[in-house]
Amino acid sequence: MTSYVLTVSCKSTRGIVAAISGYLADEGCNIVDSSQFDDLDTGKFFMRVSFISEEGISRDKLLKGFAPIAEKFAMTFEMHDSAHRMKVMLMVSRFGHCLNDLLYRWKIGALPIEIVGVVSNHFDYQKVVVNHDIPFHHIPVTKANKPQAEARIMEVVEQTGTELIVLARYMQILSDSMCQTMSGRIINIHHSFLPSFKGANPYKQAYERGVKLIGATAHYVTADLDEGPIIEQDLARITHAQSAEDYVSIGRDVESQVLARAIHAHIHHRTFINGNRTVVFPASPGSYASERMG
Repeated sequence: MTSYVLTVSCKSTRGIVAAISGYLADEGCNIVDSSQFDDLDTGKFFMRVSFISEEGISRDKLLKGFAPIAEKFAMTFEMHDSAHRMKVMLMVSRFGHCLNDLLYRWKIGALPIEIVGVVSNHFDYQKVVVNHDIPFHHIPVTKANKPQAEARIMEVVEQTGTELIVLARYMQILSDSMCQTMSGRIINIHHSFLPSFKGANPYKQAYERGVKLIGATAHYVTADLDEGPIIEQDLARITHAQSAEDYVSIGRDVESQVLARAIHAHIHHRTFINGNRTVVFPASPGSYASERMG
């Protein structure tokens, strides 16, 4: 039996859930998990349905049969084979904590993705990446060659069939063009001190101000720097007895966990971009153990 995930967004109206569930039942499918949300502010409806085709009906046939329903409700929808491992490209500069964390989770099977390559503007983590039998692409970036460097990155994306780019502390600003081309398919991680503590050494700035909470934010990348729709956030409490070095260490742990959870939500099709916000459905109880991050 093949398992699928159906994601739907459309204008909120009566009969959507009944139409979807009725169609799947008629096609010999059993729903194993379902989440839905009506945004009363925008009038939009979002739904994620995980189901099993008990009679072995192909995805193509299911899509063809679902088309009239999608047309009736003017749906934006996708149907994914749950066995498919999303092709992910990681990008990193000189802070490797998120990269190392993701590689470990991938290696032990806690992050079910296909890492098609790692891009970096430095050589710091080349050996680490190659030792995992993952292609490493060194693409240096300067003010003079930035358009050419970005074009090369997009070549790698196209050649590898990359479905998601993860900026695992990649410290270069992406162009508006690249953000638009990969809209909804680039995830970034940053400390939650923005905009209070910008520039170099944000943790040192936070230490000097005596903050009591350290946080991290994972979001989709848009042309507006660090202002894309938020997917995941978390924080850790700090005391006066901790040093600036402690802030950095704790902050890195939070960043790694938040980024991993955001990726997990995306690859399992639990995220929907809703204007400047996101709808993120929780992991189902049966799968939560594999999705727990940190």
